Amino acid sequence: MSFAAPIASTFFSRIFRPFSTSSPILSVTSESQARNMSTTTEKATVAAGCFWGVEHLFRKHFGNGKGLLDAKVGYSGGQTSSPSYRAVCSGDTGHAEALQISFDPSVVSYRQLLEFFYRMHDATTLNRQGGDVGTQYRSVIFTHGEEQQKIAEEITDKVSKEWYKKPVSTQVIPAGQWWDAEEYHQLYLNKNPTGYECPAQYVNSSCRRLPYGSCY
Repeated sequence: MSFAAPIASTFFSRIFRPFSTSSPILSVTSESQARNMSTTTEKATVAAGCFWGVEHLFRKHFGNGKGLLDAKVGYSGGQTSSPSYRAVCSGDTGHAEALQISFDPSVVSYRQLLEFFYRMHDATTLNRQGGDVGTQYRSVIFTHGEEQQKIAEEITDKVSKEWYKKPVSTQVIPAGQWWDAEEYHQLYLNKNPTGYECPAQYVNSSCRRLPYGSCY
């Protein structure tokens, strides 16, 4: 998987990219669809580079009745309280740009979400996705409970051995404190369709099947 984003301009293009809240925001699922879904809701938290692109792709593939009930971007895995975007980008807080999803397990499984996670970013590059470089862009699965930890470790091992055929950089660790990102980061690429194109915005189109046969 290869990307072609310039390294030098990445940070400044994201910080100073104009944004507008006047564009319509695509709904994840209608109220009637939500009522028809299971009352059971689970949470998944992942980091796969620029969180604008990660959120955009998960909403696109699992929104509108396909299991994703809600999603928000934020910061996880660091050691400071209430980090700002600028502080996270400095690398001093230890946080990763992350996505937290609420999903209906009767519609989409945790395994399917993780399989897609491995399709929509390059898990072999350490602390970078394309031109986005820094520990905030690292690949992480933040697990919620022992069952998620077990599933994440199993899928990661199989992806490493059967897909990439080499070690991946992805960390699989228990979820810690979550911090919501600033409001203008939420649904950024829906509000700004011509905004910065994150490397993680691109799904592997070759559709190499993962261990459990999913292919989106």
